[in-house]
Amino acid sequence: MEVQFTPDVQARLTQRATQEGMNPDEVVRDVVARYFKEEDRFVEAVKRGEAALERGEFLTHEQVGDRLRRFLKP
Repeated sequence: MEVQFTPDVQARLTQRATQEGMNPDEVVRDVVARYFKEEDRFVEAVKRGEAALERGEFLTHEQVGDRLRRFLKP
């Protein structure tokens, strides 16, 4: 697979690879792997939220506001 980057992104990629002691290909592989891991985590969290909603486990807008006010109260 070959990916084309803009000159600006290519420069940043090269700079980051140098800073990390890696080559640009390694940085790209690492970034893509982290992206998919985070995407999977997000999708799972949404599914858990949907399941809780179906079970009737949710807070109203007012309840969320009350909790935030208590949390932020000095």
